[in-house]
Amino acid sequence: METINDKMLDALASAYIRGHSRRCGIPSLERELLDSPLDTLSDDSLERIYRAGQGAELKLYRFKDHTDLPRVQKVLGFLRGIWPESLLDVGSGRGVFLFPFLRNFPGVPVTALDLLDYRVEFLNDLRLGGVDQLTALKENICSWPQPDGSFDVVTLLEVLEHIPDVANAVRAAVRLARRYVVVTVPSKPDNNPEHIHLLTKDILTDLFEKAGCRRLKFDGVPGHLFLVASLD
Repeated sequence: METINDKMLDALASAYIRGHSRRCGIPSLERELLDSPLDTLSDDSLERIYRAGQGAELKLYRFKDHTDLPRVQKVLGFLRGIWPESLLDVGSGRGVFLFPFLRNFPGVPVTALDLLDYRVEFLNDLRLGGVDQLTALKENICSWPQPDGSFDVVTLLEVLEHIPDVANAVRAAVRLARRYVVVTVPSKPDNNPEHIHLLTKDILTDLFEKAGCRRLKFDGVPGHLFLVASLD
């Protein structure tokens, strides 16, 4: 059996296990472990929840901390400087950025969009388990009828290269954001068949300017292009 360490004794993993237990009864948890607020759980309680999740063979590797990834550090560093009032994370996927955001910005409301049912269900288990700041929805940003300026910041991280109608996605992000749209994309070709665009600085500049946003700041991190589009 793997050793418990501080990264495993994590409120997000505990929330997921608790949410999964509430939704389908697996694993079975004592009422105290199931209902106590996350921030009141002792290390011993977290370990008991984690062990129960292991015993149920839940996929707890999902909660590996990716904060040390340069592109994640870059985005978190920018967000710390402006401290968003709310966030829309488009294409949250496996939580590579979302989970570090939740750990570093407690209490900031974040809405996570994804197109895959199982990923939305997974994220909703976290909310069900006590991560109240998170709302997960199955929506396509290109056709989502949310009011203009609904979110302080919109993040499009490793997602635009996947979207067929990338121009529409950019327009939607600009429409939904009050202050900033933050983007990361691969900076060079790769072998991922799901990457249908290679979005260069010139291409992104054209897309955002056509969407009505001209205050663009670009930077680079290893293997990726980082963009902040300012709207205020």
